[in-house]
Amino acid sequence: MRLSRRRLIQGAVATGSLWAMGCATKGASGPGAASVQGQGEQSSAPAAPLRILILGGTAFLGPALVEFARSRGHTVTLFNRGKTNPGLFPDVEKLAGDRDPNKGEGLKALQGRTWDAVVDTSGYVPRVVRASAELLAPHVQHYTFVSSVSVYQELTQMGLHEAAAVATVEDPTTEDVPKHYGALKALSEQAAEAAMPGRVLNVRPGLIVGPDDPTDRFTYWPVRVARGGEVLAPGDGEDPIQFIDARDLAAFIIRSVERRITGVFNATGPEHTQLMRDVLEACKTALGSDARFTWADTAFLAKHQVESWTDLPAWVPRTGEERGLGAVSISRALAAGLTFRPVADTIRDTVAWFKTLPPERQAKLRAGLAPEREQQVLSAWHQSRGNATAG
Repeated sequence: MRLSRRRLIQGAVATGSLWAMGCATKGASGPGAASVQGQGEQSSAPAAPLRILILGGTAFLGPALVEFARSRGHTVTLFNRGKTNPGLFPDVEKLAGDRDPNKGEGLKALQGRTWDAVVDTSGYVPRVVRASAELLAPHVQHYTFVSSVSVYQELTQMGLHEAAAVATVEDPTTEDVPKHYGALKALSEQAAEAAMPGRVLNVRPGLIVGPDDPTDRFTYWPVRVARGGEVLAPGDGEDPIQFIDARDLAAFIIRSVERRITGVFNATGPEHTQLMRDVLEACKTALGSDARFTWADTAFLAKHQVESWTDLPAWVPRTGEERGLGAVSISRALAAGLTFRPVADTIRDTVAWFKTLPPERQAKLRAGLAPEREQQVLSAWHQSRGNATAG
């Protein structure tokens, strides 16, 4: 079963949420370098309130950043096109424009303004990231770029660390994001660093999950397990799986901004090895479900055209060509203060949020197998095993 880099992000492209998959930058100390100004124990509150500009800020990770920053006493400004959740945060300053300087009013609303820090949640093309970073460089002290673990060149490698080689593209001017997502994220990291050398924090998330996730790539599992009954589960349950709650990622970013941390950090979780079996059992326990898991091997799933990541979301087989995405090293981020809430909290909160959505949205998940399709595959599995009934 092959999980192609292109297919890995196609679902995110369709929902406009590429940042839901969590590049290397060349700083003064070399690839993957990290530095901290003002080392020491993290305080429960920041030393002083900051003025933070968020490029984006109204979808998924963005609101989590706004909420955590404000809880720490910071003043937030949002810059975006005003098309996504325009009524969100009515008491927060909003500047209208376009990340692409060649579209509409472009970056004009940012001209002449000063902030302590910028968090870029919406950059995918180096040209666009370069434009904002260069414009803001004289007026801000710190720039955070939200990148992705998809930047790495060799995704077969387990334990990928920040100094590992990143993907490249023959034509660095291409803006074909679906085709060259990882390479363009890497180039975007480098563009930010070139504009603000020594002042950039590049954060590489893995799969971002939790309430408000528009992709359903994690949501599928808690919702499906909550429904109960026999659940088609992938592989043998021993494949490692990584993800990070958007709220934990936001907390790590804002605390890093407060400490002016720079360099490159993989940001996914949890801090210990987590298997697919662990996640599904956690869903069952947290939700009080009667679900029964039927683990179907990868060869059978491939034969029946059931694909990892899309049909059975968040799952990356440990024998596949992208197996490294399930076992990325986060030791550097842990040392810098990355923490995680219990996975049970993420599971329960995700289901609670999903139940608030309109009925038509709940009726059709954006990832995972439809109930009818799942039942067909389960029936085929039992037939192949000579079982007369599901169990």
